[in-house]
Amino acid sequence: MGSCFSAESRSPLPTSPSGISRRKNSRRRLGSRSSSFDNWRDEPLHRIPGRLFLNGSSEVASLFTQQGKKGTNQDAMIVWENFCSRKDTIFCGVFDGHGPFGHMVAKRVRDSLPLKLSSHWELNAAGGEVLKEISINTTGIMNSEEAAFVSADEESRTSIDSEEMEKHPEIFRTLKESFLRAFKVMDRELKMHPSIDCFCSGTTAVTLVKQGLDLVIGNVGDSRAVLGTRDKDDSLTAVQLTVDLKPSLPAEAERIRKCKGRVFALQDEPEVARVWLPNNDSPGLAMARAFGDFCLKDFGLISVPEISYRRLTEKDEFVVLATDGIWDVLSNKEVVDIIAASPARSSAARALVESAVRAWRYKYPTSKVDDCAVVCLFLDSDSPKLSSASHINSKEQRSLGNQIDPDGGEDLSGPTVLERSGTCRASNEKSLGESNEEEPKETDAELEKEWSALEGVSRVDTLLNLPRFVPGEEDDKATAGMRRRR
Repeated sequence: MGSCFSAESRSPLPTSPSGISRRKNSRRRLGSRSSSFDNWRDEPLHRIPGRLFLNGSSEVASLFTQQGKKGTNQDAMIVWENFCSRKDTIFCGVFDGHGPFGHMVAKRVRDSLPLKLSSHWELNAAGGEVLKEISINTTGIMNSEEAAFVSADEESRTSIDSEEMEKHPEIFRTLKESFLRAFKVMDRELKMHPSIDCFCSGTTAVTLVKQGLDLVIGNVGDSRAVLGTRDKDDSLTAVQLTVDLKPSLPAEAERIRKCKGRVFALQDEPEVARVWLPNNDSPGLAMARAFGDFCLKDFGLISVPEISYRRLTEKDEFVVLATDGIWDVLSNKEVVDIIAASPARSSAARALVESAVRAWRYKYPTSKVDDCAVVCLFLDSDSPKLSSASHINSKEQRSLGNQIDPDGGEDLSGPTVLERSGTCRASNEKSLGESNEEEPKETDAELEKEWSALEGVSRVDTLLNLPRFVPGEEDDKATAGMRRRR
């Protein structure tokens, strides 16, 4: 709270130039690629070539998201080919929002984080002298997240220079620093966003950058990345690339407790550890890291990404990024098998979501199905197998070719009334980034009616309830002083 934000964190709206114009003189030193970057960075996001965020597919990826039974779809996703004006580079990500404004936070991070990562990557590639350390706090007092970012920066510098330089290529060092800085600036931008209240709302983010055979992953929260690869016997296996960053992890719980936050599970769900305020049984957040959720940022919750690297081989076939609506009901192996068995790569993500919905209904018949979002990135895009894959129909293709993201018209009227202990979601808002076309719905009308009538509760709600605050004496004095001045 009360941090001094750099001008870089004051990112403008998507339709305006990105917040790096003050570095024009520095950017001219970046070479020919920077000029191509400048060509599209001033474009509206939905007009950037190769950027997909709606249900559909491309030659290298398949995307699909479906609203659950809790209200507005708070999941978001993105595939950005030719990322950072590099022909052999792809950025992918899925984002799972929670809280009253979770859908807005997820879409905002989806739109802004890739731009920030791209700009930091360009600056890092130009040389360390171009980078300036972002001011943390003019008073010299750091909260838990700022201290964690400083620790992560120092750790990355010391470890990268000695160990990681020997194990990993230069791209990992550059992208690791870029991920750390981009996530830091993204969270600060959310803190000062004029129209999205992120105090009790936030989002996860599992993102990756693939350049050639190099794969770098940045993860915050409990969404997950899994690799489908072949073992020595040529059988398909699943390799989990990320760790679900939940309060149940000893290192995460220790950090939270050191910052006076509390970690415990409720009696009726002993398997779900949650984060609580020091003196209030709220909000009960079921993850240890997230963008937003500033009510907990002074008490151990951080948005510092866990960054990992993998060198791809010819045995690696695809990477699946998905929100917890998938992983709550399907194992890593089941997910990999479903993708591999899909009749066409273009429909692989949709097949996985539909399988997850069926699994929800079978395993948890009294629970509300969670939102699901899937990005499947195929690594052997040059393989002849692609030619046999059917692509999206013409209607979906028109939608992808003319993607319209109504960020400028998002409904900021506020959340609806909260229900029980479930994740707070607006019921009438249309998610940002959705097309005007209706998404495919259940074909069995009777089954749809039956499930709409169920009064089930969520199996694991990310956010249990919102914090309640009572004004202290200082607030009362400030209010009285304002009244006297009036």
